[in-house]
Amino acid sequence: MAISGFFTKPALRRVLAGGAGAAITLFARLVTAPRAIWAGIEPVQKQRVYFANHTSNADFVLLWTVLPPALRQHTRPVAALDYWLKTPLRAFIGRDVFNAVLIDRRPEERVADPVALMGEALADGASLILFPEGVRNMTEEPLLPFRSGLYHLARQNPEIDLVPVWISNLNRVMPKGEIVPLPLICTLTFGAALHLAEGEDKADFLARSHAALLALREGGGQ
Repeated sequence: MAISGFFTKPALRRVLAGGAGAAITLFARLVTAPRAIWAGIEPVQKQRVYFANHTSNADFVLLWTVLPPALRQHTRPVAALDYWLKTPLRAFIGRDVFNAVLIDRRPEERVADPVALMGEALADGASLILFPEGVRNMTEEPLLPFRSGLYHLARQNPEIDLVPVWISNLNRVMPKGEIVPLPLICTLTFGAALHLAEGEDKADFLARSHAALLALREGGGQ
């Protein structure tokens, strides 16, 4: 059976998705030995938007992996549609295993508003994993400027916790262009939740969120 046909059969996708998620979690733990540091918040059953630095295509996999199973079950990563739909295997992993909110990064091709898609996921009760830099950071700077999506989610969902998460070492585990990961311990530091303050404008909120995430790096993660 051709791989494209295999991954288009709904019954097979449902059967395999759970097993594939468990296998990916185990593999990530074996390769990176990820350690979650809940420095500013506890891992309780509450709807949240986890926003993190972005240096690798494996970022959301690792963050999803370190969440307790009860939280992982209701947490959806926000990921690039053009990357995760490029092959049938990636589409299976992105859609069926992780139930990702797939965002088209090409404005000229886009048929749905990214913020609206994320808002729909939140309205359905999901938590989200978001990378507000928008692209992988391949520069020498520790953190790129944030795009506006996080602000719009905060304004439209004032009751939902926005939790900064600094991911350290993953860019060294899976350097750009490499296929085989290098075993190395990774840490994910979860900071205190943020909310949009009354009267706070977009620029001030994004600057405060950016500083909160960067402070977790300066507090121990590199």
